[in-house]
Amino acid sequence: MPQQQPVTIIMIEDDEGHARLIEKNIRRAGVCNEIRTFGNGTAALEHLFSDGVRSSGPFLVLLDLNLPDMNGVDILAKLKNDDTLKRAPVVVLTTTDDQREVQRCYDLGANVYITKPVEYESFSQAIRQLGLFLSVIQVPETL
Repeated sequence: MPQQQPVTIIMIEDDEGHARLIEKNIRRAGVCNEIRTFGNGTAALEHLFSDGVRSSGPFLVLLDLNLPDMNGVDILAKLKNDDTLKRAPVVVLTTTDDQREVQRCYDLGANVYITKPVEYESFSQAIRQLGLFLSVIQVPETL
């Protein structure tokens, strides 16, 4: 069985207070994986689509929809339209609870949609379940 790399968490969140709270909740859930935080979509996409990073996965993406430079839905669409990055689970963390927006994110491939302020138990359960999933399942190169 090939050695599996640890999952890197990519957090795309422009509010520093929310980012710190999310990381605190991740740590409280017992997840000790590396977390790379980006305050805007442009920097996050440049990082994820860079040659060295793109092929080094696996990743779990925590995505805010309301970013200063672009809409998180556009980021989600770019990730899910890429042959390599589409395998990354995406957890949408946002203040938007409009059911059309929620459905749109699921239609584009989001795995979990959580409305901020984050309710700790549901958030930590979702992160633990995705972490467990990623630790035992290797997503195939082609779907």
